[in-house]
Amino acid sequence: MLTTLMNGWDWFTGLPHLASIGLALYVVYLSLLTGYIVLQKREPVATLSWILSLAALPYAGLLIYYLLGPQKVQRQNIRRGRHRDDMSSYRAVCPVDDNASELAKIAQSTTGLPPTTATRLEWLIDGGMAYPAILQAIAQARDHIHLLYYIFTPGHNGTAVRDALIERARAGVQVRLLIDAIGSGKVGKGFLQPLRAAGAEVVWFHPSQLLRPFKRPWMNLRTHRKLVIVDGQVAFTGGINITDEQDERLRADAYRDLHLRVEGPVVRSLQLVFVEDWLYASNQGRQVFQPERLWPPYPPVPAQQTIHTQVLISGPDSGWETIHRLHVAAIHEARRRVWLVTPYFVPGEAARMALTSAALGGLDTRLLVPRRSDSLLVTLAARSYFDELLAAGVRIYEYGPRMLHTKAFIADDHLSIVGSANFDHRSFRLNFELSMMIRDKAVTAELAQLLENEFEQAVEVSPDRQRGLWRDRLPEGFARLASPLL
Repeated sequence: MLTTLMNGWDWFTGLPHLASIGLALYVVYLSLLTGYIVLQKREPVATLSWILSLAALPYAGLLIYYLLGPQKVQRQNIRRGRHRDDMSSYRAVCPVDDNASELAKIAQSTTGLPPTTATRLEWLIDGGMAYPAILQAIAQARDHIHLLYYIFTPGHNGTAVRDALIERARAGVQVRLLIDAIGSGKVGKGFLQPLRAAGAEVVWFHPSQLLRPFKRPWMNLRTHRKLVIVDGQVAFTGGINITDEQDERLRADAYRDLHLRVEGPVVRSLQLVFVEDWLYASNQGRQVFQPERLWPPYPPVPAQQTIHTQVLISGPDSGWETIHRLHVAAIHEARRRVWLVTPYFVPGEAARMALTSAALGGLDTRLLVPRRSDSLLVTLAARSYFDELLAAGVRIYEYGPRMLHTKAFIADDHLSIVGSANFDHRSFRLNFELSMMIRDKAVTAELAQLLENEFEQAVEVSPDRQRGLWRDRLPEGFARLASPLL
């Protein structure tokens, strides 16, 4: 009995020693991780948010940061390689414009893609317009079809697109499909097998590396781009994925969204974006592409319309945040109107300052967001910024009952930006995004009319709205704390 008591006492008196060891390990853990995060040189708010989050989750936070923390993608080998021949050189395929406007020069300097033109541009509203147009273009393909998607699901529309690609592949058309491994996670081998059997190539963007030793997984770095290119002459891009959730013909609650169909020289810029992403994701050499097939000669017949356009790309492989930078610069440049439509509104300080300055300066400044997005946390975070914006004079509208998924921006009467990028930290810094900047009064007027219709179907947020402490203000405040991590 005495021996048992003595052993128990030894265990009890050893607790402070164990606690000291645990505290020391915790201090070492937090110091090393803090040092690593600080060296990333991100925004102070984001850095502090990560440090505090990891401090609150000892040791488990290390795994979270390993899986979801900031990462940089090194693609210098591709960027160097594209200067070795005309196929891969942005300067050769899309010559630099030394007389470009300031906004165009910013985009050109940060992406390598200069301003160019489109001979035709068509707005496609919702999946009901986008999917038939894409299927029609695929059916008319004679040389190659390139597709890049964040979400590609094996539903009605996914099967229709797959079967159309199979038919063209069997006819000798080169088909390449690049899909995100997370966004298109519902796609199985059985669904893709007939496509591959027909001769098409399918590549996953950032597949899981959880089981590969010494390989950091790319779980938080996704391609959010949506792109279809047919024969290098016609392209589709915007916000619509290949999924039944965005087809109002199949679902009454389908996402409200916007896409566009373009023709003309701008397709070359879009083709370059696809080629670089394909080479990066597939690890294939450039010899798999034949330049004369990628860049078919355009008809010498003068175009009836010249629309000034420029492709904007951003991603974690660049620190310039091109799409974010262009939005902020365009707001500062505006003199009459700034309209912003986005499903996820989590602005940084620069964007908030630009929007409030535009409103305080007397510009027609409007923000359209969903009444409730598919993420409650993002909805609450977005609403936490409303008071500041409303006080400055920004008119805020909430769209419903359908989920608004459109990403569109208008400055004055001549500039519009439409694409895949949301107005949040994830799109500006973590995702690979693709947008189109368009400088054309007629095209901008068409987009403005579309957005006017959306504003009319939305409810304007009143500065005097009733907001409860527990139901609204506190949840919004806590959601705002997580904004840098969303």
